Amino acid sequence: MLLPLLLLLQLLVFVSCAPPRCDPTVRGLCKPILEDKPKCEDIMFSYCTDMTYTQTMFPNILGHRAREEAEASAEYMLMSVAETLLGGECNPDIRMLGCSVLSPRCEKAKLLKPCRSTCEEVHKKCSHVFDGIDMAWPYFLDCDRFFFSEEEGCYDPLVGLKADRTVENEDDMEMEIVPPEEPQTSIKFTYHTHVQMTSILKKTEEQCSSIATTYSIGRSTEGRELLVIEFSNNPGQHELLEPEIKYVGNMHGNEVLGRQLLIYLAQYLCSEYLLGNERIQTLINTTRIHILPSMNPDGYELAVTGVQDSGYDDGDDQQGRQYDSWNIGRNNAQNIDLNRNFPDLTSIVYGRRRQRVLRTDHVPIPDYYWFGKVAPETYAVMKWIRSIPFMLSANFHGGDLVVSYPYDLSKHPQQYNMLSQTPDDQVFKFLASAYANAHETMSFENARCGTSHSVSQKGIVNGAQWSSFAGGMQDFNYLHTNCFEVTVGLGCDKHPPEEDLFMAWHENLEALLTFMEHAHQGIKGLVKDENGNGIKGARISIKGIRHDVTTVENGEYWRLLTHGTHIISASAPGYTKVMKKVRIPPRMQTAGRVDFVLQKAAADAEATEANPTPSTAADYDRFDPYNQYERYTMIADMSQIREERAEKPWWWNYFILPGRPAPTWLLKHF
Repeated sequence: MLLPLLLLLQLLVFVSCAPPRCDPTVRGLCKPILEDKPKCEDIMFSYCTDMTYTQTMFPNILGHRAREEAEASAEYMLMSVAETLLGGECNPDIRMLGCSVLSPRCEKAKLLKPCRSTCEEVHKKCSHVFDGIDMAWPYFLDCDRFFFSEEEGCYDPLVGLKADRTVENEDDMEMEIVPPEEPQTSIKFTYHTHVQMTSILKKTEEQCSSIATTYSIGRSTEGRELLVIEFSNNPGQHELLEPEIKYVGNMHGNEVLGRQLLIYLAQYLCSEYLLGNERIQTLINTTRIHILPSMNPDGYELAVTGVQDSGYDDGDDQQGRQYDSWNIGRNNAQNIDLNRNFPDLTSIVYGRRRQRVLRTDHVPIPDYYWFGKVAPETYAVMKWIRSIPFMLSANFHGGDLVVSYPYDLSKHPQQYNMLSQTPDDQVFKFLASAYANAHETMSFENARCGTSHSVSQKGIVNGAQWSSFAGGMQDFNYLHTNCFEVTVGLGCDKHPPEEDLFMAWHENLEALLTFMEHAHQGIKGLVKDENGNGIKGARISIKGIRHDVTTVENGEYWRLLTHGTHIISASAPGYTKVMKKVRIPPRMQTAGRVDFVLQKAAADAEATEANPTPSTAADYDRFDPYNQYERYTMIADMSQIREERAEKPWWWNYFILPGRPAPTWLLKHF
């Protein structure tokens, strides 16, 4: 009897736990089972209403479950601003391709797939416009991930757009053929961030690929690229006897006008060459031009932030705030003044002045220099200067309206502002005056400003007489290499307002071009042996000027000189010296060609090397002999003293949505 009772109890428990049976007579007891089946719905996205289809489905290809979720996404935000961000290029191709993923085609309750071949066409055509603004190709336009093959039954989301373009092309064929529009100068006279500057230089390189190329000489303390754009009829290659020149801007980060002018100059050279400007074509076809717009990009970013935060408003403390912001960003991120950070070779030359014959060229860098704090920007520029045979240069500053020329360091340590002339003082005055006189106002008496006005004459000044300091870049160029450099002060306002940029460009354009054309002053030529082989390291000496230039590969040399009669000699160890008398007429537009052929000296002849200083070629080649810079950077990386700052591009804030993760997939270098 006990066993049947237990079986009955188990049965009762089972019945009580089972769900109630449906009884249609009992209200609420029978509930229909609803299946949430996706279905086609009308496209409600305002930026996708011109697609060839009218219905879509959710979840979409990206997994957005509803229209509201997709509409609030960064992906849709990109579609809505694509035309503005990309400057109108590839529109509406990019937008419609994105719509095919965000609001894909729906027919008969079935989601259709966009074709991979269409995506690949658009990617090939439009990837460069994303590169132009330093943006990554959007992940949701990954052709292999979200697009499909024809065998899988895909559709072409741009079929309607292609049909319209075919009709337009047919209409155009019926019309009279007109010449294509000439390229126009697309200079926007605004300030640019580092990313924008890089984008402009890269876009200029792409637009003028036959005459322009970009390359990096290193990185700043915070990791920003020191990007150079080069112009030549054979970009990337040195051509025989073609002079090489450079422009350097923004050495002091808060002196920003030179940076902008060099960006504009790069755009101008490109567009004017394409337009057929004969002057620009001649300049580029006969000269290799290197432009480094920003030597101190870290300081520039800090300076821009400082100016924005300085509160230049009307009030009693306006003058004080302006004074406080005067030097924000002047130095690099290590707080090093880059124009005091080069080796002080001027003091070494002064220390030799009691010698019977004073030489002031190719002075080696002393070993003790490398035990100081060498900024990565300084190091990069020194390597750059040593690796290319520059013969003319200008670097651009702010705070004064004047062209300064070497020396920068006073000859007498107790006389701070003392005229300190180089052996090439006449040449430097000639070069400085070339810029000042071509400038619209610099040489005028009433245009002077800043601390140089009391000592400058017609817009030029000796650096040491104006403000003596050691470790300057223009002295280093002159004393260590064949390059003659001047420093151009572009005005007393270090950070002029944007509305003044066009006028500053207008005032300096002729001067920028004229100075570059002065690379073709003086003489140039080849020094060869009796067998026709070029002699590297031969010295070209000018009687009465105790400063030589040396030949580079293939025996080439360039020597800037003023007009007049000169006695010129060429010499090299193991060869006899050769002398020539040369007359350079006034207003000569091209450098005179003066070649030398040196004969081997007799074995018992006296040494003929024209360098009585203790330095030798081996001393000169000792660049960073103890790897101090390499050790410093390795230690910094290993100990993680600093992290390379991931700079966000100018468009980044468009896509920062409250409460949502940042769309780092937009960052090209993330």
